[in-house]
Amino acid sequence: MARIAGVNLPTNKRVIIALTYIHGIGRKTAVDIADKLGIDHSRRIQDLSDAEVLQIREAIDADLTVEGDLRRNTAMNIKRLMDLACYRGLRHRKGLPVRGQRTHTNARTRKGKAKPIAGKKK
Repeated sequence: MARIAGVNLPTNKRVIIALTYIHGIGRKTAVDIADKLGIDHSRRIQDLSDAEVLQIREAIDADLTVEGDLRRNTAMNIKRLMDLACYRGLRHRKGLPVRGQRTHTNARTRKGKAKPIAGKKK
């Protein structure tokens, strides 16, 4: 089992698909890495030699921010916005949509489950 960037890659998957299990690597980046190293897209992780896995690991470490570092950067960026108390930071703090979506209706994913409002008692 290949371990890259702290993630155990599934051995029975194709290289392109397996690389997307790493946070910060999507299909496009996985294809770019495979093309750069000359690895066929249809090969499976179990068919790669240790040298090829090492090449992939080095290419990712050299060029990309992935996994914990990427999550940390994202969290720090959001925290910075919240500390600045700018509009986007306030929206993050209140748990509301940040990018201008309407909230009168919809936005349930961001706002959470609907809270019932007490009606008139009979």
